[in-house]
Amino acid sequence: MPETRIAEKNMARDEEFKHLIRVANTDLKGEKHVLYALTRIKGVNFMLANAICRKAGIPVTKKAGYLSDAEVKALEQVISDPLRAGIPVWMLNRRKDYETGEDKHLFLGDLDFAHEMDIKRMKKTKSYRGLRHQWGLPVRGQRTKSNFRKNKGKGSLGVQRRKVKSGRV
Repeated sequence: MPETRIAEKNMARDEEFKHLIRVANTDLKGEKHVLYALTRIKGVNFMLANAICRKAGIPVTKKAGYLSDAEVKALEQVISDPLRAGIPVWMLNRRKDYETGEDKHLFLGDLDFAHEMDIKRMKKTKSYRGLRHQWGLPVRGQRTKSNFRKNKGKGSLGVQRRKVKSGRV
């Protein structure tokens, strides 16, 4: 008798389980802990995912597939406006934005777009970093003597003989 109740309870839990959940326009795997699943969202790292879980009141070890709709909504609210949720400013990826001067956190396509626009602005103003981007060289002070070679790994070509024309010997 008790075995059937346990089986019924496990079946009910399996019915609640979702293999994919959608948070911030990203599919997250339901088998992973919420903490690790959130890192699949572009713009969310491990530290921010931990802070998001804490502010939303969700245990970090809970499997993402067992999140209720209310918990998913709570996660999305914290992700959409992390400052209002109480996440510290130093965790944001866009502090003192160039155009607006405000602190914000960018996700997904907005992050890519802002990064591209920053590089274009540096190239346009001909800053040192912009020129390094333009020339395809390392931007952050790495050495270039042995790394960043254009033909690295292709092998060096030695002297090649001319091909003999088919009519002459």
